[in-house]
Amino acid sequence: MYMVYWTIIEETDCRPHAQGFGTEEMVKAMGFMEDLRRRQREGEGVRFITMCSEHPDVVGHPGVDVTGPDYDWKKRRR
Repeated sequence: MYMVYWTIIEETDCRPHAQGFGTEEMVKAMGFMEDLRRRQREGEGVRFITMCSEHPDVVGHPGVDVTGPDYDWKKRRR
């Protein structure tokens, strides 16, 4: 799934926003972001436009994991 985040800044008011999109709606999310960028180019107070994704069927946990004492990975150099 995808989330688009943006902030509306008007004078002293700063309001964060978010909108979710399904796993198969990446093109729709990118189109939505482009519309926000168009509004930004036209002078509206739209800022910090970004997209984040998270796959619902991910196998492992996000982030860094602790390795055990038997872990012996080495970078191969030639």
